[in-house]
Amino acid sequence: MATNSHIEWTDATWNPVTGCSKISPGCKHCYAERMSHRLQLMGQPNYKNGFRLTLQPQMLELPLRWKSPKRIFVNSMSDLFHRDVPVEYIKQVFDVMGRADWHQYQVLTKRSERILELTEVLDWAPQIWMGVSVENEKYTYRIDDLRKTGAHVKFLSLEPLLGPLGKLNLLKIDWAIVGGESGPGARPMEASWVIDIRNQCRKQGVAFFFKQWGGVHKSKTGRTLEGRTWNEMPSEALAII
Repeated sequence: MATNSHIEWTDATWNPVTGCSKISPGCKHCYAERMSHRLQLMGQPNYKNGFRLTLQPQMLELPLRWKSPKRIFVNSMSDLFHRDVPVEYIKQVFDVMGRADWHQYQVLTKRSERILELTEVLDWAPQIWMGVSVENEKYTYRIDDLRKTGAHVKFLSLEPLLGPLGKLNLLKIDWAIVGGESGPGARPMEASWVIDIRNQCRKQGVAFFFKQWGGVHKSKTGRTLEGRTWNEMPSEALAII
């Protein structure tokens, strides 16, 4: 739980599930894994299992207690669509997001195939934004999976960006977040990859948010691209044809 998040594109985090397992190259230096072990050593009870996937039912109704509207990143420390999260539990999370409708929710997964499996049984309220992570061109199929879901707002987290993504089909995509990897062992990101994505977003009318260049010390590299910051949110982009 965090009522104030340091993540640039959200206000707060909510973790009804903690822990995960690695499935693609973007997971290699997972910040959530590092943080989970740190919180475990600090004695934080929700992280007694470290990074082993754990349901946290006591956290389910937290958004209902937040009375001021927030933009909430759901499961910043896990993946709601992990195979070990039961369908009924996912439905409970969606039920809370539906009831606490004064917030906006940002749900992000690398397991796009499971969203497709469940999209017909989930209640896609307008305040629930659904996103997929894509780190290199091999995983752009996740965008196609996302496009087929019932989410009203669909977004991409292209972070950590580990290679060029090539030509993207951004039909029905509302928002793209781009960022380089940060922390120990951070892999480099080239400016040309970011600029290409930014240009494609502009041409296809997709909001573009540049989060960071990253690196071992991300505060030193900043988050400006071609002399400015890019903080667009869904519905704020204009197509340039």
